Amino acid sequence: MHNNFVSLTPKDVFIPFGKYSHGILNKNTGLLVTSGQLGIKKDGSIPKSFKEQTEVCFSNILSILKVANYNLEHVIKISSFLTSRKNFKDYMVVRDKLFFGLSIKPASTLLIVSGFTKSEFLVEIEVIAQK
Repeated sequence: MHNNFVSLTPKDVFIPFGKYSHGILNKNTGLLVTSGQLGIKKDGSIPKSFKEQTEVCFSNILSILKVANYNLEHVIKISSFLTSRKNFKDYMVVRDKLFFGLSIKPASTLLIVSGFTKSEFLVEIEVIAQK
């Protein structure tokens, strides 16, 4: 069964914190699932601003999609986790700008959470894509 799966770990995304893949692609079904992407740059730096962390999360997701030869049109579900309601508007600005031109927007879930593995992280985003 695992012969159908491909691990996706782009070179331009910070290495995973543990033993996991940034994304998994099922070659038979075309289903791609990403791990939650945090606002950490390739060099390990964590931007202080919520908006920049959100941009980094989506940039990482774009890199995962690109490795699989997918693009934003293939994203069918976004799940986002924010540490504060006050950041909701900034999140929406970044997300909506990215998905603006698509005729069919992905399904979306947004949760407010108490935090992540490091207190500096303000947002985490994961997607499901399908070809």
